[in-house]
Amino acid sequence: MRAVDSWSFRPYRPVGEPTRLPFVCLLAPFETGVTLEWLGPERVTVLWRRRWDEAWSSVPAEGNRATVDGLEPDTDYELCAEAGGTRGDVRLVRTGTYPGTVVNYVHPEDNVYAFSGHALCSPSFVRLPDGGLLSSMDLYTGDAPQNLSLIFRSDDDGRTWHYVCDLFPCFWGRLFLHRGRLFMLACSTEFGDLLIGESADGGRTWGAPTALLRGAGRKAASGVHKNPQPVVEYAGRVWCSLEWGHGHYASLHGSFPAEADPMDPASWRFAEPVEFDPSWPGTALGGGSWLEGCLTVFPDGKMRNVLRYEIGRCVPSFGRAVVMDVDETDPEAPQRFRRVIPFPGNHSKFIIKRDPKTGLYLSICSRILGRGHEGDRNLLSLVASEDLTGWRVVCDLLDRRGSDPKQIGFQYVDWFFEGDDLLWLCRTAVNGARNFHDANCQTFHRIRDYAALLAADRRIP
Repeated sequence: MRAVDSWSFRPYRPVGEPTRLPFVCLLAPFETGVTLEWLGPERVTVLWRRRWDEAWSSVPAEGNRATVDGLEPDTDYELCAEAGGTRGDVRLVRTGTYPGTVVNYVHPEDNVYAFSGHALCSPSFVRLPDGGLLSSMDLYTGDAPQNLSLIFRSDDDGRTWHYVCDLFPCFWGRLFLHRGRLFMLACSTEFGDLLIGESADGGRTWGAPTALLRGAGRKAASGVHKNPQPVVEYAGRVWCSLEWGHGHYASLHGSFPAEADPMDPASWRFAEPVEFDPSWPGTALGGGSWLEGCLTVFPDGKMRNVLRYEIGRCVPSFGRAVVMDVDETDPEAPQRFRRVIPFPGNHSKFIIKRDPKTGLYLSICSRILGRGHEGDRNLLSLVASEDLTGWRVVCDLLDRRGSDPKQIGFQYVDWFFEGDDLLWLCRTAVNGARNFHDANCQTFHRIRDYAALLAADRRIP
């Protein structure tokens, strides 16, 4: 057995658990079927049966991709690929209606990634210089190791997606481009090390990652907490937000000079962590907590960190975010409290960006409608603000308020502007997910001519 000299695998399997080829590496269910992709031989027999049935149905397939159609909607199926008498791991899938385009799917009882988790989280994606779209997602389950990320690519603007590789260990990852180079900024696991890695071939392979910060890697002790927030170039440096802790978080940020090599740890500087102070003016009665800050350049030209503010048991119980000043002249200086601002989706991770066309600030958030709904994530909305203090609904993107909010979740959206369109990737829990939080798929979406939508004026009370 050779020593590991890279970050990427096709696929990753723990030592002692060899890959069983053909290995089904992508599932994309739809109402009456499923598209699958596999690693291994190019001539296989695809097998499927309704879960718990005894008899298998089969069809020969060539290449590394096939679609099985004509299945019953809203039904669990078992599926695998077989070649030369060798059968790969059996995968589970549920047919049904899914929003947008399914990039990848994992059934909550599918154990093929159990060494990391059972749910797909942390969506991140970029447009590559060669025109392709590259997306990443990790495998999560509470109290599981949580250390595997999957990479997928689209060469037709998101209409179809293909498996690229696995990254291990990699959790809470952010794909980003800097000076034409592709990087992944991630954790080794929950509360683990902060890592950065680079791919020189569009994400197909990744060299060994560099450690930037060391963490405990377990919930009983402090380490790095982060999520796929944007990496922002500002004042001659490139900045990222993160937290430090293990359930109670302190806010900080890291940065490196824009012309430096991000893979060199000597280029990086990190701010001293600062803890939330419930005595700050404007904070909710009862304190609350914060996490998952988003670095945003404000109308006055200053970059600040806007943090998700957990106040579900406070007064008020929703509709607020905390803003912290960042000292661009001293990258190691701690953030300083600025103010509390209104925000309509503060109980889930959000990204705020300024529209280059109109100057408006936009966000796609899990919008909260009132007391008693603080934890709901079944309404996803595009919202806009002129100055980050007054917000209006541009449009509702996904609305399942008629469904059980404990089972439906549209959350943690990553998105970017591209010409007249807005592209977004969603952590989606629908159609038999374990719960609203533990998503069973990542879905890709596009808002065409988003600027035309901004003409509406629906102020949020």
